[in-house]
Amino acid sequence: MLTWFMGLEVWVQALLGTLFTWGMTAIGAALVFLFKNIQRNMFNLMLGFASGVMIAASFWSLLSPAIEMAEDQGVIAWVVVAIGFALGGAFLYLADKIVPHMHFGFNHDKEGIKTNLKRNILLVFAITLHNIPEGLAVGVAFGAIQYFSGDLVAATLSAVGLAIGIGIQNFPEGAAVSIPLRQEGMSRGKAFLLGQASGLVEPIAAVLGAILVTYVSSVLPYALAFAAGAMIYVVVEELIPEAQQKQTPKGAHYATLGVMIGFIIMMILDVALG
Repeated sequence: MLTWFMGLEVWVQALLGTLFTWGMTAIGAALVFLFKNIQRNMFNLMLGFASGVMIAASFWSLLSPAIEMAEDQGVIAWVVVAIGFALGGAFLYLADKIVPHMHFGFNHDKEGIKTNLKRNILLVFAITLHNIPEGLAVGVAFGAIQYFSGDLVAATLSAVGLAIGIGIQNFPEGAAVSIPLRQEGMSRGKAFLLGQASGLVEPIAAVLGAILVTYVSSVLPYALAFAAGAMIYVVVEELIPEAQQKQTPKGAHYATLGVMIGFIIMMILDVALG
């Protein structure tokens, strides 16, 4: 099975990997058909878990390989990685300021340029912004395989591990989108559609990322660091603040526990498979 997978074009590998992450999002969103409510502590745990996975993936799957590849290219690694990381954060900052959207969860403040678009459309825009870095990270990781000078099997497993990690964190994330929407009175079907839509953009971003680094190898370290910077921006700007809102000290502990669990699981996946 692995041999067959390694024989595919890198963009196909990236597509398959993110179809898995999208599927996990849809399964999580489907929990809205079983539950109408979600306890605040459980919501905090879910957001914390997603944050932990993304933080760990940013270093183990993206920044560390970016440093190694920059060194192999004979450039100053810390300069390349710092530039890419900063550009990733700057990209999402500008997108937040320009693209009209409304974040999911318990806080629905409108952001971006003023618009008369419906609330559901604004939620979809927010979900899209959130998941672009995840899809890009998986796509760039698969695109990077062809440039590894070492064990290609290990490199492939590392990219697969990243896709698995993103998929695992997408499961509670899908539920964390759809169930709160149901609590606000939205129908189960519409809440599910919006919840699974949070993973729809990932295959698109993954294919674009894989194709980019396939044809322009010099940008690979920048692209890896860019994805890491964008993911960290999402964690710090959205997920952790949302997990810390309107809660007791005990609720904060759930969010922290989620971060720790998510980080450990992603670290184990990356180190064990890579």
